[in-house]
Amino acid sequence: MKDTKKLVMAALFAALSCVATMSIRIPTPGTGGYIHPGDAIVILSGVFLGPGYGALAAGIGSALSDLIGGYFVYVPITLVIKGAVAFVAGYAFRKLQQRGVNSYIAVAAGGIADIILVAGGYFLCEIPLYSAAGAAASIPANLIQGVSGLVIGLILFPILSAIPDFKRMSQAGIAHK
Repeated sequence: MKDTKKLVMAALFAALSCVATMSIRIPTPGTGGYIHPGDAIVILSGVFLGPGYGALAAGIGSALSDLIGGYFVYVPITLVIKGAVAFVAGYAFRKLQQRGVNSYIAVAAGGIADIILVAGGYFLCEIPLYSAAGAAASIPANLIQGVSGLVIGLILFPILSAIPDFKRMSQAGIAHK
């Protein structure tokens, strides 16, 4: 039953990351990409679901938004990068919580991972697509997206933590040192 519930929650987070990514799109110059609030859900996928399920939910949900939105070349890139962000966010959250670090700082660590992995990951993956100069053009927008994901994630964290099932999930890996 516990695994079924976690799988259902992972599907929910995948859907949320897809919808949040597609809901508000601010176009960016250079690569034809866009800034969106989906990174907050990517970060929170790792925080609430843990590294494994969080990576799957965030990667699949974000990649689906690229697939539905017609950004076909980005589907595998997004799957890996957003999955990595959620994995690192979930891992950092668990480790920092085990050490007694404030929950908000632990969530912010995931946001910092998002900023680094998204800006750096897309830059590296876009070099063969657009050249180094073209790929570099997406860095400022990806940094803005990462910072907004961090801020929105910090705003949503206490709201979602107030839901008993979400609170239990975020604390699941903390008791095991």
